[in-house]
Amino acid sequence: MKRIRLAITGVVQGVGFRPAVYRLATEMGLNGYVLNNSRGVVIEVEGGTAEGFADTLLKSLPPLAVVNTLSTETLPPIGHTTFEIRLSEKADGAFALVAPDIATCGDCVAETLDPADRRHKYPFTNCVNCGPRYSIVQGVPYDRPLTTMRSFAMCPSCKAEYDDPADRRFHAQPTACPACGPKIAYIENGRLPEGEPVMLAVQALKAGKVVAIKGLGGFHLGCDASNREAVRRLRERKRKNQKPFALMARDIDTVKRYCEVSPAEEALLSGTVRPIVLLKSTPYSKGRIADDVAPGGSRLGFMLPYTPLHHLLFHGHDHFDALVMTSGNLSEEPIVIDNDEALDRLSVFADSFLLHDRDIYMRVDDSVARVVRDAPRLMRRARGYVPEPIDMGFDMPDILACGGELKNTFCVTKGRYAIQSQHIGDLTSGEALDFYAETLKNLKRTFSAEPKVVAHDMHPDYLSARFAKDYAAEHGGLTLVPVQHHHAHIAACMAENGFDGKVIGVAFDGTGYGTDGGIWGSEFLIADYRGFERMAHINYIPLPGGDAAVREPWRIAVSLLVMAYGKEASEILTKVKGEAYREKEVGVILRMMERGINSPPSCGMGRLFDGVSALLGLREVITYEGEAAIALEMAAEGVIIPPTPYPYTLVGENPVVIDTRPTIRAVVDDIIKGRPKGGIAARFHSTVADMVFRVCGMARERTSIGTVALSGGVFQNALLFTSVEAGLMERGFRTLSHSRVPCNDGCVSLGQAAVAAALWRDKC
Repeated sequence: MKRIRLAITGVVQGVGFRPAVYRLATEMGLNGYVLNNSRGVVIEVEGGTAEGFADTLLKSLPPLAVVNTLSTETLPPIGHTTFEIRLSEKADGAFALVAPDIATCGDCVAETLDPADRRHKYPFTNCVNCGPRYSIVQGVPYDRPLTTMRSFAMCPSCKAEYDDPADRRFHAQPTACPACGPKIAYIENGRLPEGEPVMLAVQALKAGKVVAIKGLGGFHLGCDASNREAVRRLRERKRKNQKPFALMARDIDTVKRYCEVSPAEEALLSGTVRPIVLLKSTPYSKGRIADDVAPGGSRLGFMLPYTPLHHLLFHGHDHFDALVMTSGNLSEEPIVIDNDEALDRLSVFADSFLLHDRDIYMRVDDSVARVVRDAPRLMRRARGYVPEPIDMGFDMPDILACGGELKNTFCVTKGRYAIQSQHIGDLTSGEALDFYAETLKNLKRTFSAEPKVVAHDMHPDYLSARFAKDYAAEHGGLTLVPVQHHHAHIAACMAENGFDGKVIGVAFDGTGYGTDGGIWGSEFLIADYRGFERMAHINYIPLPGGDAAVREPWRIAVSLLVMAYGKEASEILTKVKGEAYREKEVGVILRMMERGINSPPSCGMGRLFDGVSALLGLREVITYEGEAAIALEMAAEGVIIPPTPYPYTLVGENPVVIDTRPTIRAVVDDIIKGRPKGGIAARFHSTVADMVFRVCGMARERTSIGTVALSGGVFQNALLFTSVEAGLMERGFRTLSHSRVPCNDGCVSLGQAAVAAALWRDKC
């Protein structure tokens, strides 16, 4: 007889781990116990087959479980007579990983839609394999009293399921039913009309109304995606820009009618996360999806239902194929999670409200992804992914990495794990900063983290950097670690790939504060976690009007012409744009650049994309970040044959400057000759890819480094990323890229944490 104790860490709470252990131990004839604690799961098994238990368990894990460490200890037998699930144990300062929210499983959907089932039409049906986790967890161990379900006492029927080892709700903490669980309500004009709430909401949506719908991590604003007037009205109320709305479809077959769906895209759409996935639309969608859903775009962002409430909204032959389901918030503010707040703040958008009384502890928006080279690439990391950690491979002090300004996330470290927050958004308002502080407080509590080191962006005016300095001062003068923006990008790419060495880092974005105080954004770095050397970048161009140039790329187009043609720029501008092209404003712009007034120089690759897009007349003014560059990518998509790069030159060294003036002159020549815009756009993409190949080749010759890390928001461009990654691999490079965190500024906090951790290791 053997008695063996196992200590397991990883994502092992809230994923059906203890029930699986119970069933396996019983099948193997073993006695003992299993319990959650503040670190993970502890198992003790006693019996003749105890030695084989660990190997058998690892081969039969629940689908959602992730084991990071497993240690065993052989002990003298003590005569256990049964196997039991014991009450959880909590230890001060210890922590366990928390599972993300999980889309409703097929079994629960079937129960919800089955008229004979006691959970028929119940919007909160869940089991051990699905349902809310991160959004309701208030602490660990993961038990009902530490979730927002604590106020709902289980009825006898639910308690019987919860206690039955043969039931899939065995120890499923959010277990509930219509008799004992959360309830929904429909409110219109401040009243509770007679009728079933979901059907009232469906009728309102079919009538062209906008309904605020409380979901898993916050509110959606929903309307019928085929109703042009409803979508137009929602855009007028909610959006002051042309950014596409997210869509939710009835099922995968519906998505396939509206969009081209590859096997990898179908797997992503239909999996346990169910993010918004950007897809290429089909001709069928024209006229069937309102134009205002994605103005001027060839891509639609679809997701599938991921809660029972969503399934109920679509259940019925006369319901909808697709709904607009956009975040319920004011522009640039956090998603709304509270009923009273929704009734107050969302009433300017919504005609009615579908509410429920299960509190949301962690507000978390929908994740957004795109499949590129058959791999999911995250653009917004939130529901379904957070708080999945990155294992750094070594123990660290508790670190707070505060992230950047746009697409902000922050990161806390605990033990060997880096745990990023959900997408916070642009940290440019008091409301966003409050959301930031609220989420930090929640994550610190959940993971028992008390930061001793605070990492931040070098930009002195970022709210995240100011927060870092204030936080460090308020908590007793904690160690501050400033991290250059693009170094953080490359470090993040290395960290998520588990790479600890030197790389050629290629970080392309719009803006990042450089060590010289300049605006960087086309960086070739020789880097590791501890530091970097700036090897190359494109030439600087003035941004006339500063931030105004980012919003109005025609200004960048004028700047590019001045850079490329000097005093002939006005004449060339007339040839490219015609006599009447913003004559008065252009004169002002030219004088601003000539005198160096409010025209900060930038070498951001994103700005170069914006300027070329404006030269081609694709987007001269943008209404949301990245709009001009997205238009340039879409214009190039139709060109099948890879075009020859435009000319450019490499000048100087330490760093090398990539002179793009020949590129701009060649682009202008093609415009004047009347060449197709798609061909010019494709050739420009090919030119940028060629820059990467040449500079990385030079770097390898000089340093013998053969690994390239690709990061920065410009690499959200699938056409560019595909060309660059494939071309580097053809040239014998190993490439590192992002899949678990976004390549945009959503990854910056992870990189800051990795840099701070490496510097801490050096000091120890």
